[in-house]
Amino acid sequence: MASATKTTDHDAIRKWVEERGGCPARVDIKRHKQGGGILRIDFNDPGGEEDESLEHIGWDEFFKIFEENELAFLHQDKTADGQVSRFNKFVSRSGDED
Repeated sequence: MASATKTTDHDAIRKWVEERGGCPARVDIKRHKQGGGILRIDFNDPGGEEDESLEHIGWDEFFKIFEENELAFLHQDKTADGQVSRFNKFVSRSGDED
C-alpha cells in the first residue's frame, strides 16, 4: 500500500495540485443548504463532466480558509502500482508540529 504525507506548507500543496492539473475550489455555498466553503481540489478532466457543486477560488482565498480552519493536507504522490496519484484529503492539523 502506498503511503500518504500530511503537510501544511502552502508552496508544497500548490505544487502538488498544479503538477496534477488541479485547481483550488470549495463547495459552492449557493447550491448547498447545509453550508459550504468546504475546500476541495478540482481535477477537471478533459472531456469529463464539470462538477457544478464546486466553485473555483484563488490560492489566496483557498489558503485563508485553510488557515482559518486549521487544516492540513493529506496527499499521496504515487499509487501502490507506481502511478501518479491524485489522492488528497483535508484533515485537522491538531497535534501537528509542521
